[in-house]
Amino acid sequence: MGQKANPIGNRLGIIRGWESNWFATKKDYAGKLIEDHKIRTYLNARINKGGISKIVIERTLGKLIITIHTSKPGIIIGKGGGEVDRIKEELKKLTGKDDVQINILEIRRPELDAMIVGDTIARQIENRINFKRATKMAIASSLRMGAEGIKVKLSGRLNGSEIARSEEFKQGRVPLHTFRMDIDYANVFAQTVYGKIGIKVWICKGEVLTKRDLNPNFIAGGGKNEGGAQGGERRDDRRGGGDRRDDRRGGGGGDRRGGGGRGGERRN
Repeated sequence: MGQKANPIGNRLGIIRGWESNWFATKKDYAGKLIEDHKIRTYLNARINKGGISKIVIERTLGKLIITIHTSKPGIIIGKGGGEVDRIKEELKKLTGKDDVQINILEIRRPELDAMIVGDTIARQIENRINFKRATKMAIASSLRMGAEGIKVKLSGRLNGSEIARSEEFKQGRVPLHTFRMDIDYANVFAQTVYGKIGIKVWICKGEVLTKRDLNPNFIAGGGKNEGGAQGGERRDDRRGGGDRRDDRRGGGGGDRRGGGGRGGERRN
């Protein structure tokens, strides 16, 4: 018990890439790591309702490139790009660097992103919507968009009850120990008037059977292996759906007993 690995960290270097891409000497490493944490904390607080999934930070010689993956690029860009320019100036002050570049990537299927799904559930719980209803709606929309499976776990004073408890909702399959399975994970908090509620989301998007580019911007931008729709199609092809089973048995139950179908012809 208590030795569970983070599904994202478990797949680093296999089918997932790192969200910070830079090299540092032993002397500089700690400073750059703290700076990355400051940038992410600041952007998540500054763009509170921007639907941010992840922030990828890359460093070259004297240059800082920040890529924001979001489901609502219009909120971050602002009118005429004014909001991005303001964020850029604020980041220059925060990091003390002159050359800061901000890229914004749109997530086309937010229902398949664990961070956005968790954030959606958290916002609904904060607005006093029943947690079961919010969770079941999120699960249904993810499966409709092609996810192979989804698991959501909520912990805390659910519905304002006196005793905190945990509840888990699961649909489909989420094989956490299969490294070729593309599983997205997020841990989000809902700050309610009666306390904090923790929300964990696991989304299985299907198998990755080919060598994948580990650049996180490539994967989130809509790579060939993203999403579970293709995985679902492959699974149906292997099993052959219900038609093949009907052919082997010679049609439905009525056909075998009575006249219709091949079974009836043989008996007659």
